[in-house]
Amino acid sequence: MGELMIQPNSRSESPNIFEVEITQKAIFHYNRELMGLLLRDRTTEKNIIWATNEYEQYGYGYEESDEITVDLAVMRNGNLIYPRIFKTLDTKYDRTRNKAEVFTPSWICNQQNNLVDRQWFGREYIFNTETDQGWKTIPEPVEFARKKGKGWKDYVCAQRMEITCGEAPYLVSRYDTVTGEKIPVKDRIGLLDRKLRVVSENCHTEEKWLRFARKAFQSVYGFEFQGDNLLIARINLLSTFVEFFMSKFTKPPADHWLRIIADVITWNIWQMDGLKAVVPLSCRVEHQEQMSLYGVETVVKECPGCQLRDIRRHNGQYCQIMDWSGKRRKRMTYLSLLGGEN
Repeated sequence: MGELMIQPNSRSESPNIFEVEITQKAIFHYNRELMGLLLRDRTTEKNIIWATNEYEQYGYGYEESDEITVDLAVMRNGNLIYPRIFKTLDTKYDRTRNKAEVFTPSWICNQQNNLVDRQWFGREYIFNTETDQGWKTIPEPVEFARKKGKGWKDYVCAQRMEITCGEAPYLVSRYDTVTGEKIPVKDRIGLLDRKLRVVSENCHTEEKWLRFARKAFQSVYGFEFQGDNLLIARINLLSTFVEFFMSKFTKPPADHWLRIIADVITWNIWQMDGLKAVVPLSCRVEHQEQMSLYGVETVVKECPGCQLRDIRRHNGQYCQIMDWSGKRRKRMTYLSLLGGEN
C-alpha cells in the first residue's frame, strides 16, 4: 500500500518546510480504484468538479465546470495539485479575492478546537496546553466523567463540522496549512485527530479500534467549494486514518478498510456552494417559449434562488450528505439541517 507522504520540499531552502505529495508517490497511485472513489460526488454520482479557473491553461478537461478525473489530476500532468502553501502569491491572492480563501495557522485551529472541547468536557487542558503561537501536548490518557453522555464513546461519536473546510485543518492537522510544517501524530490537534487519539487510548485490539475509528469518521463533516482543496482534504483524512492505525499497530490497515473509510469520507467531506447549499455551478438559466403579439418568443429566466437570494429556491442540485447516527444510514440534504426542504 502506498502512503500519502509529507516530504521535504525540494523547492524551498528551509528544512522545516514540508510538501504534501499529490503525485505518483501519493496513495492513489498505488490504488487507482481508491483514487477514483475519493473523487466521487455523492450528490451527482459523478466526480467532483474543479470549480476554479486556475487550471484552464492545461486545456480540455480543466475548465471550472469539468469533472476531475484520475488522469487529469495526476497521470497526465504529474505535480498538478498542490496545497495552498506551495501556490504562487498571485494564485493565493486571486483565490482569496475571488473565493475568500484564507487558511488558518494550526495554533489558532488548536485554540478554537480547545474551546469546543472546553464546552464538551466542562474543563480546560484536555489534550494540550497553549503556548505562544503553539501548544504542548498532554501525554496522559484523556479522562472522562462517569456520567451518561460524557464517556469516551460519546466523545468519539459527537458530531462536528468544519464549514468551507479548504484542506480541512480543523479536522486533521497533518501539517500546518500556513507554514507547511509537519506535525507528528502524537501532537495533532484536529477535531478528528482528537477522536482518533481517544480511540487509540481505549481500543487495544484491531477489531475494536477499526470499529470506533469508523464511528469517529462518521461523526465529522466538512464542505468546500473548490475541487482541488476538497481532494486534498479527503486525502488528508484518509492518510490520517492510515497514520493513526500505523502509530497504534505498527503496520498499515488492510486495503478493504481503506475503501470503507474512503466511502465515509466522500459522503462527509463534500463539494458545495455554502451560500446556496447546492453543487457548485449547478444553478442554471432556463429558456422558456411563450406566445406574444409577435409570435413565439424565448424568455430567459435566471435561477429563482440566485435572483431572489433565497437559499430554498435554487434550481441547482441540493447537496446530499449521510446521517450515520441510526441503525441504518440515511441520506439527507444539507439544506434540511438549516430547516429547509428535506
